Amino acid sequence: MSSQLIKEFLELKKKFLNGTATPAEIQLLEQYYDLFADEPDIIDQLTKPEIEILESRLKEGIANRISLQENKTVPFYRGPLMRAAAILVFALAGILFFYHRHNPQPGQIAQNKPAKVDIAPGGNKAILTLANGSKLVLNNAKNGDLSTQAGARVVKQDSLISYKAVAANSTEVSYNTITIPNGGQYQLILADGTKVWLNAASSLRFPTAFTGKDRTVELTGEAYFEVAKNKDKPFNVKTAWQTVQVLGTHFNINAYSNETNVKTTLLEGSVKVYTARSSMMISPGQQSVLQSNGTFELKRDLDMDEVVAWKNGVFQFNEADIQTVMRQIARWYDIDVEFKGKLPADLYRGKISRNVNVSQVLKILELSGINFTIEGRKIIVRS
Repeated sequence: MSSQLIKEFLELKKKFLNGTATPAEIQLLEQYYDLFADEPDIIDQLTKPEIEILESRLKEGIANRISLQENKTVPFYRGPLMRAAAILVFALAGILFFYHRHNPQPGQIAQNKPAKVDIAPGGNKAILTLANGSKLVLNNAKNGDLSTQAGARVVKQDSLISYKAVAANSTEVSYNTITIPNGGQYQLILADGTKVWLNAASSLRFPTAFTGKDRTVELTGEAYFEVAKNKDKPFNVKTAWQTVQVLGTHFNINAYSNETNVKTTLLEGSVKVYTARSSMMISPGQQSVLQSNGTFELKRDLDMDEVVAWKNGVFQFNEADIQTVMRQIARWYDIDVEFKGKLPADLYRGKISRNVNVSQVLKILELSGINFTIEGRKIIVRS
């Protein structure tokens, strides 16, 4: 473990205890607690009174107050977690250590300098396009009724819009599209009660009411579905490359055009994934991967937390290369990424909150020896 990191951890701890730490420094201290969770020699440097003070402040809700002070809004997903151990370990959900697969040598660790320019994380942003072509910027709209369309009333409540039937047995139907920009996320409840979480750079086209023999929506990007059960009306999710058919289940689809494969991961129930050439049934805990040649590969024993980490406000990777990592960062922070020099072949695993500025994410990645420069809304990656 780097002596530089240990020194910074102890300095931050001292400032926190005497009340001079800034909110940003306290947030960083929380990351260090989880980083050193498996380093008893370092944790032992805390005295019992210090532990009691830290625990007391956590119980008082200091983490939530920091969040409100720095972000002015409540994060999409955040909450203090205590580990059942002899001493307290801070682990604000998602603000965890993001570590390199191979331990870097001291000489490989980049010097962390304060960024002159920083980029805030994404938030609840979406545009709703109605059947008549008019557009509603949902993050600017007030809570309450937004529109009444064929067979449904559109209601907004904070970061959620829902479609509610206005007449029983209505045969009218029209189509809406919700578009999530880079740096955005949003939630949607369809007319049948199906819940949808949409990730950045995604869109969903859907009917205002399901009047036919099935329920069909069209997805680009990534979404998590909790489909309302209806044995008489299959639920279909179409992408440019495949269709997923279910009766009622929980699953995640990653169908970004700049990713190598289309991944459908099942958490509950059962689904059929098919194209014009092939099909596959998957069970809970399994993932279908649509290859570039049009065939499916089945993956088992997945880390489900990693699959739905984005929905829970976290970046999480398990043996991911730097390009995969940076694509997720680019979508969430609405930035461009440029690579210079030879890219490292090393893989990354770990997790970190999506509710921090991009400089904090890059600072942790720099521990692997990669250098980053922020130029406006572009991040230059140098090996």
